Amino acid sequence: QVQLLESGGGSVQVGGSLRLSCVVSEYTPDRRYCLGWFRQRPGFEREAVATIGSDGRTSSREDVKGRFTISMDNTKKTLFLQMNNLKPEDAAMYFCAAQPACNRFYPTSIDFTLWGQGTQVAVSS
Repeated sequence: QVQLLESGGGSVQVGGSLRLSCVVSEYTPDRRYCLGWFRQRPGFEREAVATIGSDGRTSSREDVKGRFTISMDNTKKTLFLQMNNLKPEDAAMYFCAAQPACNRFYPTSIDFTLWGQGTQVAVSS
């Protein structure tokens, strides 16, 4: 069974950086995976942060463009989210997600069935 194990969360000051990792067991690039990072803050619905579609195209929400980068290392079977210039509003529980045979260019949360356990990101001023 495919399992997702994420790590890399922690506490950082405003303007700092973190790199989140998500090991996707049994991942193979030929299975047309969708991949993504989502976050949830108290009182808010879970929201997409950045995604990789089944054709490899990437997308990110407007307020993280230029600061966050999503990438997949096929050899290590690991999904990354590089977060730079962190802001207080970035503080949240971050979840990675994966879906084989996805067939979506811009996947949303409903397209994913495999989820990580979450990793906490705190940003202090």
